[in-house]
Amino acid sequence: MLSEKYPFLMKYFAGGIKSTTRNIAHCILFYGNDIQAQYDIALEISRLLNCKEGGSEDCQCLNCRWIRENKHPAVITISKSDNKSSDDTTKTVISASQAKFVKDSLAVTSDYHRVMIFCDRDEKGNLAGLNQKVFPETAANALLKTFEEPPENTTFFFLTKDKSDMLATIVSRAQCFFVPSNPQVNASFDLVKPAVENYFSLERDQVLDLNDRLYALTKDNDTLDILTEFENYVLAVIESNFSNKLLQAKLIEDLNKIEKAQREIRLGMNPQTVIETLSFELIL
Repeated sequence: MLSEKYPFLMKYFAGGIKSTTRNIAHCILFYGNDIQAQYDIALEISRLLNCKEGGSEDCQCLNCRWIRENKHPAVITISKSDNKSSDDTTKTVISASQAKFVKDSLAVTSDYHRVMIFCDRDEKGNLAGLNQKVFPETAANALLKTFEEPPENTTFFFLTKDKSDMLATIVSRAQCFFVPSNPQVNASFDLVKPAVENYFSLERDQVLDLNDRLYALTKDNDTLDILTEFENYVLAVIESNFSNKLLQAKLIEDLNKIEKAQREIRLGMNPQTVIETLSFELIL
């Protein structure tokens, strides 16, 4: 189940959806190598947004069944192969005609929460990440105002391998989440909590203290494990602070910085350098 593979991601979105203000972004960008996982998470969030029976994972209401079967009329995939009119001759891109289709679809009122999932998918159904070749500037620019000011009860998802593959104007309008290919099931953060608790309240002159505490943990523990626990801690703070949008925005950016540090460690970079750079990026 996705709640087991990606516990904090699913808790984060489920908590936002169930809050009285339904506090999730209207533009969400997933990035990472596993596009299928991104697509599955987008569908599950779509199900939670449209379920009328509380959103349990085994719910069999009509909306949940439709979404699981990818047949829901308000949950639409936009790709170079999906939802093209018969007179659209483009084969390799999301076209201007599809951009018009999106705007025309949203102009009609709906009782559902509408979801548009933008990705790359071939005629055989194989998923791939968006890039600027598949989602060109002409089509993207035609939708920028819609992305920025969508109708009520509308959510857009963008699936890509790397944020740099997307137009900056799309990234700037979206809340970005890294979806790992090998999700961590362990959501503990007991080891790092004494070192990082309330790090987001530290002043600039305390950055070296954070660096020293984090680096000290790597002496007896794997650096990736330390960074994963740090990520778990940040996600737990996000989950418990849905009403604080300013803090949420800062913590989402911090997640991206921690994930960058994880990638650097996997590439063999020096742990001391990675931890020091991360500490300064988080505080300064």
